[in-house]
Order: sequence, then structure tokens, then C-alpha cells
Amino acid sequence: MDFGQLFNTLLNSLPNQVWYFVPLFVLLPILRTPWFKGKAGEAMVNIAAKLFLDKTRYHLIKNVTLPTEDGTTQIDQIIVSRYGVFVVETKNMKGWIFGNAKQRYWTQKIFKHSQKFQNPLHQNYKHVKTLQSLLGLSDEQVFSVVVFVGDSTFKTPMPENVTHGGGYVRFIKAQTEQRLSNAEVQKVIEAIESGRLAATFKNHQKHVAHVREVVAKKSSEPRCPKCQGEMVKRTVKRGANVGKKFFGCKAFPKCRGMVGASLLQ
Repeated sequence: MDFGQLFNTLLNSLPNQVWYFVPLFVLLPILRTPWFKGKAGEAMVNIAAKLFLDKTRYHLIKNVTLPTEDGTTQIDQIIVSRYGVFVVETKNMKGWIFGNAKQRYWTQKIFKHSQKFQNPLHQNYKHVKTLQSLLGLSDEQVFSVVVFVGDSTFKTPMPENVTHGGGYVRFIKAQTEQRLSNAEVQKVIEAIESGRLAATFKNHQKHVAHVREVVAKKSSEPRCPKCQGEMVKRTVKRGANVGKKFFGCKAFPKCRGMVGASLLQ
């Protein structure tokens, strides 16, 4: 039996309408990836900015990768205006979201499943400081903004700069005090464009490698057994274990979780 001929016969026997669905079957796995969901979320934020922010007063700069002392940092959106520079971090998530400004980790809950994720305000802090260093701007001139997109619901009160969907546009428009002159706005835009790394595949791969290195380092470090937060290495100063090293929760004294040094017993 000629299996090649049989295969061709089967293909030719399929209705023409079926072929319209083939690209969909190919795309479905891609559409479900975190990468695509992240890009889709950024696109939604970009569209909202273009539709609802006056282009003559607000200047949108997308996907900015900046060099840092230890590698690179990537900013989803920067919006430059006379009312300040807005550094936007986009989170495409679903489910219930629990957290507050001071917590290092927030919680995402989908039905009975819960998982921790880094406080996006802390995540955006590095972006803000890197940009401030580049531009020479004060804390009053730069705003950190976090935008959740997707089917998510805040279950705890959030700071005003943590928004859902188009709420970030309202937050930006609510800032009406002039913090930059027109000339300073232009200088900021030029500084960002000249300071950013070129949007090349090579630079993107370097940034991805840096992120993976940071994630791998954090995953190899112990987590606090009480709050699951970060831990720092400390030295026992008294008692039977004096001089020995142990890991203590970074949130001490609020959290007294520890690992090692026989738990200071």
C-alpha cells in the first residue's frame, strides 16, 4: 500500500472549510503562553493610552530596555508629560488579587489554588530608580503605575497607583500639577531614546538571560518558612551557636522566620 498516496487522498477529501481552522489550531498553543498574554496586556495598555491621552500633552514610549549596573531592566511603557513621567508596569493576570503596598509578595487566587507573586510596586521600583538616574529627576517628578489587565479582581484595597484596565488613564489625568516645562519634556524624551538599548534580537536575548539568572539565583535561596519572603544571611551574636551563620527573614522584626543555626536554640 502506498501510504503517501493514501495520505494525499485523505487530505484532498477534507472539506475546504476545514482548512480555515488549521491556522487556529497552530496558534492556540501560542495564544495560551504567558509571553503572549503579557504582550497582549501591553498592547491593551498602549491602545488605551493612544485613545484616551492627548498626544500633544502625553508622549508614549514603549518597551524600553535600559542598562543597569548588574545587567538590564525592561520597562513596559513610559509616558512623558508636563505633569510628570509615568513608569507603567503591566500585569496580565486572572483570579482574585490580594495585597498592599508594603507586602513583598501578593497572592493570586483562582478557585482553590493560590500562589504568591512579587509585589509589582517593588518590581517597578527598580524601573523608576533606573529612569531617575538616567534623567536626573526627583521623586516628585516620576510616578510608578501598575496596571492589571485580564479577568482579575482586587479583593483588598489597593494604592491609587495600582489600577485595573483603563483606570491607569484616570490616575495619570488626575495629576494636574506641572512638574516639567515643555523644554524639559523634550529633553526627557531625547534622553530616553538615546539611553535605551536598540530593540534588537541580541539585546532582547541578553535581557532574557539576565532575568533568568536573577530568577535562578532567587529560587536557589531559602524562603522564609513563615511568610515565604526573602531571607538574608546573618551571624549569631550570642548563645551556644555564637559565630554561626543562619538565614533570617528580611522583614525582621515584623517576621521572625529563620533557617539554620539550629534555629538559635
